[in-house]
Amino acid sequence: MHVLPFVHEGLGNSSYLLELPDGDALVVDPDRSIDRYLRAAADSGRRVVGALETHLHADFVSGAHALASRGEARAYVPAGAAARFPHTAVAARERLDLGGARIEPIASPGHTPEHLAYVVHLPQSPPLLFSGGALIVGGAARTDLIAPDQTVPLTRALYRTTREAFRALPDETALLPTHGGGSFCSTGAGGERTSTLGRERADNPVLAEQAEQEFLDWFPKLFPAVPAYFARMRAGNQAGAADPARIAPPRPLPPSAFEEAAARGALVVDVRPTAAYMAEHLPGALSNPFRDAYATWLGWLVDPETPLLFVLGDVPLTRVLEESLLVGYERFAGVLEGGVETWARSGRETRSTPFLRPVKAATEVATGAVPLDVREPDEFAAGHIDGALHIPLGSLPGRESTVPRDRPVVVYCGHGERAATAVSLLERAGLEALRNLDGGFGAWREMAGRC
Repeated sequence: MHVLPFVHEGLGNSSYLLELPDGDALVVDPDRSIDRYLRAAADSGRRVVGALETHLHADFVSGAHALASRGEARAYVPAGAAARFPHTAVAARERLDLGGARIEPIASPGHTPEHLAYVVHLPQSPPLLFSGGALIVGGAARTDLIAPDQTVPLTRALYRTTREAFRALPDETALLPTHGGGSFCSTGAGGERTSTLGRERADNPVLAEQAEQEFLDWFPKLFPAVPAYFARMRAGNQAGAADPARIAPPRPLPPSAFEEAAARGALVVDVRPTAAYMAEHLPGALSNPFRDAYATWLGWLVDPETPLLFVLGDVPLTRVLEESLLVGYERFAGVLEGGVETWARSGRETRSTPFLRPVKAATEVATGAVPLDVREPDEFAAGHIDGALHIPLGSLPGRESTVPRDRPVVVYCGHGERAATAVSLLERAGLEALRNLDGGFGAWREMAGRC
């Protein structure tokens, strides 16, 4: 059987299309962009007859309910998830026979309480282990997403899962996890998405010989900050999300109607590249350049009930909507017709923010400007501009008042995208003398190395 992975680089996650012996297909941990699975199956003359969920996801909207609502696929969800949409509840060790494949669900709590892994047994072939977050390449998924008082019990459960749940499987078992490098649920930052149990048994630090208390003291400290939107995603996936095909796309709006929608409370999201935003943008617009991390930062910084207005530039609307829907945004108020150029020609105000090369930024810092570092704590600890104020981007909303207003502020991140978002948040909070360090801290360090 053939397994086709679908990788979302921004989320650091994988889903899988599994071709079945009888000619149909299953999807494992599908996200909301379900048409790509259906197209891939149809391209090989197959139809998707089922969606296997390993757990209630906290970082993206699942597509299991949407697939099932199309009428041909059945959603298979861990019984402990208590899903509230039509599905088949799956219990551990309750064998599934689907399309000529024997599938064994294995209890694997830790990342979540209800977590199941699925072993697909094939004739004359090594098993396939769809492990969700129970075991991933070089690690396992985090255990602190449910509630503070559940982190220790779930970490204990993960310790037992990693040592007992897959013990009977041979080393050649293919490991096909959901989470991977770049995921906020993941321990690792490597580029490999799949592995074998043998390789992980030899190299994965989560499987290293250590006492349970050592594991408890070590494992929860491995992870970055939790994006704010994770707190609402499990409940949304438990209820089941609507098919994206049923959600109306936004209409193009001329500047007057766009301005009126913003006045009624819709948020303007500018998805153009950083340089375009810096050169000219609408007052009050949130800069979130469209890239792999777009969905994560939209989810982290914007209330999901807020209607969204988009400034697109050359970014395809369909891609922006797919990524917005992926983290639960469904209220689309409009798209600026003609873009910033039409807005400016209508006589409406635009703003710009200096994009400083490192030498110019260094001059400003030397004469009193405040460097503001919006990277994550591990990035800051690895090196930063002397005297920098450190506020990670995800923590900036609500802390804008701690940024000095009596001096210029040079905002920087790794490359410039997060800094552009921070600039837009600070501008919305009323700060004026803002700059973005072109090239981020990497460019600064390169300049310092030449001096």
